[in-house]
Amino acid sequence: MAKSIAPGARYETGLLVFERVIEQIPAAARSRIVWQLRIVEGGQLNAYSSPDGAVYVESGLAQLAGQSAGLWAAILSHEVAHVIRRDWERRDLYQKSLENSRAGNIVLGDPGLPSASWSDSEKASADLGRFCRQMELDADREGLMLMSRAGYHPDFVPALHHMLHARGGSDNASIYDMHPCWEERDQELSRAYTEASIDFEHRWPEWYATPGGNPPVVVFADQPSVKKIASQQWQMVIAMRCQNLAGAVEVVLRAESAHERGARLQRLPDDSGNEFEVRQLTGCTSPKTTVVFTLAGINAKPGTRWTDVYVIDSWGAVLARADFPKLPR
Repeated sequence: MAKSIAPGARYETGLLVFERVIEQIPAAARSRIVWQLRIVEGGQLNAYSSPDGAVYVESGLAQLAGQSAGLWAAILSHEVAHVIRRDWERRDLYQKSLENSRAGNIVLGDPGLPSASWSDSEKASADLGRFCRQMELDADREGLMLMSRAGYHPDFVPALHHMLHARGGSDNASIYDMHPCWEERDQELSRAYTEASIDFEHRWPEWYATPGGNPPVVVFADQPSVKKIASQQWQMVIAMRCQNLAGAVEVVLRAESAHERGARLQRLPDDSGNEFEVRQLTGCTSPKTTVVFTLAGINAKPGTRWTDVYVIDSWGAVLARADFPKLPR
């Protein structure tokens, strides 16, 4: 709390959204908590909540949301859901149960033999990670319904997830992770997106007049696949689905030099004839649009290799990102 500040005029949109989301909670549950929104100056892309009803948004994420009420709703509804679900208590009780059960297992066996604590600790960590990932998905689901009732289209949630995915973070999922990866969230929440969207459309038939305005363009892109079609020639296929799109999107295959690897972009510059960048426009009009790149000699330049696939809008803003797949021999 001491390292955070009140939203103030700069983040007024976030405060207005926060108040509106809180109003969707039943009065009896809402009145037991002292709700407040806090901004943490540090530039990080993160948000979290405490059991007492304080929701903290790092300044980097707050600046990313900007004046978009829908993006603020996607951030805040998830954290509010954690509070009303009492997820801090859930995690604490589950962690204690793991510690108690593990302690019982460790003392079994001959005390003179090597302890089983290493394997027990690994399993407990994996169990806790799985439990926490499920809590995150459940908070996503409840947050989607809070957004719908408050007048913010649920599509702002996958839009936010894809924006964060494009800006960084590891794509290598671990059994110890406390949060699901972005691909897992898309897969696990697909039904929840649909249910919340139906609820939103029933409540708010005129989207343009809602508190969140029209929904954003959302692109769900599958992991690209590559097959070798000739010596030093490969074909890469990307299947994707677009929502709320009027116009076209551009699929961009980019390469990076050794010192640039790992960089993530939130906006791509206009096509400048870069030798190690390939682009293709698509209207993304079918339920499953396929984009195909045929590439020859793609690792010809020393120290450079293809690394990322981006889907961007007409302003260069990234709508989705995927890793370039491993090349078949």
